[in-house]
Amino acid sequence: MTAPLVSVLIPCFNAAPYVGAAIESVLAQTYTPIEVIVVDDGSTDGSAGVVAAFADRGVALVSQAKGSAAAARNAALARAAGEFVMFLDADDLIDEGHVAALMERLEPGSRAVAMGQWDRFTDAKAEAAFPERQGYHNASGIDWLCGEWSTGAPMTQCGTFLIPRTLLHEVGGWDERLTLIDDFEFFARLLTTCAGVRFAPEARLFYRSGHASGLSAQTSRKAAESACLALFLGTSHVLAARSDATTRRLSANMLKNFDYTFYPAFPDLRRKLAARMRELGESDLQPVGPPGFHKLRKWIGWRAAKRVQTLAERIGMNRAARHPVQHIRHDG
Repeated sequence: MTAPLVSVLIPCFNAAPYVGAAIESVLAQTYTPIEVIVVDDGSTDGSAGVVAAFADRGVALVSQAKGSAAAARNAALARAAGEFVMFLDADDLIDEGHVAALMERLEPGSRAVAMGQWDRFTDAKAEAAFPERQGYHNASGIDWLCGEWSTGAPMTQCGTFLIPRTLLHEVGGWDERLTLIDDFEFFARLLTTCAGVRFAPEARLFYRSGHASGLSAQTSRKAAESACLALFLGTSHVLAARSDATTRRLSANMLKNFDYTFYPAFPDLRRKLAARMRELGESDLQPVGPPGFHKLRKWIGWRAAKRVQTLAERIGMNRAARHPVQHIRHDG
């Protein structure tokens, strides 16, 4: 009996230093058959050339004008032929047994999704330690989401999930209106529809961090509008599946996180989410910040403390720009 085809779909924008390693990690998988589709989303750094060099190894390259990660993922999905689908970011890596371990948790025709472990690294995969995390267990989709949201700051790694294509046809692809935290909305919609989450502890994803990530773009008006809409839609998906005291409180916490993140900017968006929070009930989510912030907020409240923290960060960035640190590389 022929094993099901798995499609690994990679959106790529200006990832030339990393996308080759991401592709190599997929081509090294012990599981077969796998197809790899990379959508270059208007890169200007030679990413398309890096991907094109893998053509003789069966990697498909699709080039399109700059849009968004969501649009790139949808473009790849439209071309995919696999019975199961994985969305892998262009700067991440997967262990050689990742797909095989996920496939062992699913059967043909399944409406469940499989999920593996993840951890961060900066330069070398050996830096990843794979600590125990909240969602490492089998659960219904809604229960899994509630567990993740209980931390107040869920972080869903796309490449840890293997998804039946039939389920994607049922729930739809990625919402192309969204840029920032588009995964929040997508996985809320997917997991409240699926037949459960199946944990595969042997599956491991290496999440690359510590490189430039366009932070200024993430604090733009467009990014804030995306985050606001993603939070509103994602919490609505959960509440449509189950509206009880727990899901209402957790949804209010997710909306409150927007206030903590963007204050004092975008007061109109914060007011919109605050109105929704009042419908749900009070949030019990506490703000996150360095020790100095928490000491200060006890005396002057979190909003004033956040203003002080923001000012201090701006002063620090300006000082660093005037006096850049010279990094000396020592070889041998």
